[in-house]
Amino acid sequence: MQEPEAFPWAAVMAACLGRLGWTPDVFWTATPREVAAALAGLGMRHGQGTGRLARPGLEALMRRFPDKAHEEGGGGDDRTR
Repeated sequence: MQEPEAFPWAAVMAACLGRLGWTPDVFWTATPREVAAALAGLGMRHGQGTGRLARPGLEALMRRFPDKAHEEGGGGDDRTR
């Protein structure tokens, strides 16, 4: 029988405190369901490492932080031109 994985405290805390900007008080008073919803909003799913970002999370970041150089016709990757 396979042993259950330990809860990934470091990854969850890094996402909530670092990426979402929660204070420790907010983190420790959040319910597991609230934390799961916040992580889903970042595009992170159960079983994914913090180094991987699901497509919806990437698209949300792209909308939030558009590449201004690309929009203005300068900079960026020349391979697409």
